[in-house]
Amino acid sequence: MPKNAVLITGGAGFIGSNYIPYFLEQHQDTTVVNLDKLTYAGDVKNVEEVQNNANYTFIEGDICNRTLIEELFTKYDFKGIIHFAAESHVDNSIKNPDAFIQTNIFGTFNLLDVAKKHWMQGPNQPKEGCENCRFHHISTDEVYGTLGETGLFTEDTSYAPNSPYSASKASSDFIVRSYFHTYGMNVVTTNCSNNYGPKQHDEKLIPTIIRKAISGENIPIYGDGTNIRDWLYVLDHCKGIHLVYQNGKAGETYNIGGRNERNNVYIANTICELLDKLHPTETSYKEQITFVTDRPGHDFRYAIDANKIENELGWKAAENFETGILKTIEWYLKKYTTT
Repeated sequence: MPKNAVLITGGAGFIGSNYIPYFLEQHQDTTVVNLDKLTYAGDVKNVEEVQNNANYTFIEGDICNRTLIEELFTKYDFKGIIHFAAESHVDNSIKNPDAFIQTNIFGTFNLLDVAKKHWMQGPNQPKEGCENCRFHHISTDEVYGTLGETGLFTEDTSYAPNSPYSASKASSDFIVRSYFHTYGMNVVTTNCSNNYGPKQHDEKLIPTIIRKAISGENIPIYGDGTNIRDWLYVLDHCKGIHLVYQNGKAGETYNIGGRNERNNVYIANTICELLDKLHPTETSYKEQITFVTDRPGHDFRYAIDANKIENELGWKAAENFETGILKTIEWYLKKYTTT
């Protein structure tokens, strides 16, 4: 039986699959069990680089399956959970909200409740050997709703989710919070801004722009392209998650943002300019940019104040958007141009 084991849910998805290699590098004496349902958003190829690591185990399964979670706890005696697993595509939540309610709310409850029973003998009473067991919930800045042209989301911003996706994540955040305040469970939550980088699902904005550009298709941009997001390079996010998991204060929330506000037109133009240099064609890729009907309830602007994690835990994003996007494009060019 391994001395120390951690359950990472959703580790075949975008952020989780970037985090697992980083975690294994930092903790070579810890067993990582990656539980992923392998929906459209998860792919075992994302974790190919660690599949032969002796400390890594992949299990295909659903966080809504309580019996499975209990069996895994019995077998591995997890001392931590880092919970990435979530339905996360806003457009899909508009069409099919039920899966988001199930996975994001009920699935999170399942994990919390099984962990509580395994780690705690009563409210504020951890079992012997479980004093430092921790549940880290990964969430999003979308729970805060939308911003106007000024202001930033802080950890004290009131929740105002506007899509079924963000509403389901807000609900899960509150369930995690309740397990701290009611039972004294050792939980932390991180709310991040828009991630980008290697291994992101093809449907997301930045991979879509790159993929459509090099295939000669129209590059679709919602509305007039002025919607603003705070962009965070995925490895910077992983480092922030790890700091909070290790050193964050129980019961606290930490916002992780890149301080890189860019609107969608800027994103598209920047990617096209870089592709013109890296993968040139006869005309500029910018000519393929096309504006399409905006999606319902499209939040105007997100931006995170990351002062808390920077000041309390010493985190800082290493990449700005211009350095991170170059690395990202180079990765996707290899993916999309290699047969």
